[in-house]
Amino acid sequence: MRRLLICAGFGGVLLTITAATLLAHAPSGAIFTTVADGSEVNFNIYPSKEAVYLDGGPGPGAPQGAAGLDDGTYVFQVTDPSGKELLSTDPATCRQFTVLDGVITSVPATGCEHFTGTDVDHGATTVQLMPFLDTPNNGGEYKVWVTLVEDFACYPDLSAVDCVSGNSKHGFIPRHSKTDNFKVNGPIGEIDTRFFPDFNRNGRRDGGEDFIDGLAATWQDTLGATNTKWSYYDPSLSVFHEAHVEAVERGRHRISIQNQAGCTVGAVQRAGVTLGKKGPQAVSVNIPADFGGGDTVFIDVACLR
Repeated sequence: MRRLLICAGFGGVLLTITAATLLAHAPSGAIFTTVADGSEVNFNIYPSKEAVYLDGGPGPGAPQGAAGLDDGTYVFQVTDPSGKELLSTDPATCRQFTVLDGVITSVPATGCEHFTGTDVDHGATTVQLMPFLDTPNNGGEYKVWVTLVEDFACYPDLSAVDCVSGNSKHGFIPRHSKTDNFKVNGPIGEIDTRFFPDFNRNGRRDGGEDFIDGLAATWQDTLGATNTKWSYYDPSLSVFHEAHVEAVERGRHRISIQNQAGCTVGAVQRAGVTLGKKGPQAVSVNIPADFGGGDTVFIDVACLR
């Protein structure tokens, strides 16, 4: 690993910083939970822990040409939604997968690698998340984390189950990680972002304009990790032109909306209330403790076209 030597002006102290540290960032694309064949699961609710697999790439509803995951080797973990409790029970070396051309293609042969499946849509590899413990969360919610292996805080040592390092969450630095939430049994709450053409430029769907599919919203969870969600339509999954974040934990989330092909951002509404700022922005969404199954916070984005 290449190292850069930076001389600080405090008592002549010499700091050694790795180039990887300076270049680290959250991977592009998206991760999402699925079953072994890559099929999307309604509301991210699974009948058992064994049924939950990890997939990655552009993400459900992404338009053709959307960015996949950065190529490289990754490590993953399962925690409770707060990130406090590590639920994965095997060493980090067992929890690796490899991405090529934007999708998961294999798991390294470590002798303890996880079971895999095959995505029926594009032949990518899916990776079973088990083994992991039951969540202490009363709502049955879990969080899966993914980071490039070189951004794992204990790298290159992957021998331990739990990496205790600085302010990381068991070795995962939120700003360098992607996360997704899922649930085993029971109803969930979610944050849904919808985009519509604002022909009248008044910030409202007063003409009954159709929502726009294939547009991106970036979700930042309560810990600062991110993932990309895309608006799409699949009534069989109760997805109605939304970029949906499911099984959200209590606390403050952020939904970032940027100008993109098909949408120059105008007015933005949160839960039916128009926000004071127009244009690209990060919308804060506070999920209270009594946010129940079936509850949804809608973010509606007026697109000036």
